Amino acid sequence: MTAKICIVIKSFENQRSGLLLNTCKIGLPKKQTLYTVLRSPHIDKKSREQFEMRIHKQLLVIETETHKLREKLNWLKLHDLLGVQVKILFYYQTRLVCKP
Repeated sequence: MTAKICIVIKSFENQRSGLLLNTCKIGLPKKQTLYTVLRSPHIDKKSREQFEMRIHKQLLVIETETHKLREKLNWLKLHDLLGVQVKILFYYQTRLVCKP
């Protein structure tokens, strides 16, 4: 039986996440927000400064056997990435026996 682990990675910087074997890496669209702030609170309304925040997203899909699932999870725990929000989804199939 096979299991599929889907990992969504969100970070402010583009992460190099080609660390695992048998991994399909899918780039998701990045979110970009622009903030405009007055430089001086009292005068010079025309003088403004702009800041930008980019959030990069990636989807990693790992297909593995169910008996190797624990090894993959332990590897992910040990090699966690700093400054990254991680969301993990599991999909697996079980044997379905139909009796007539």
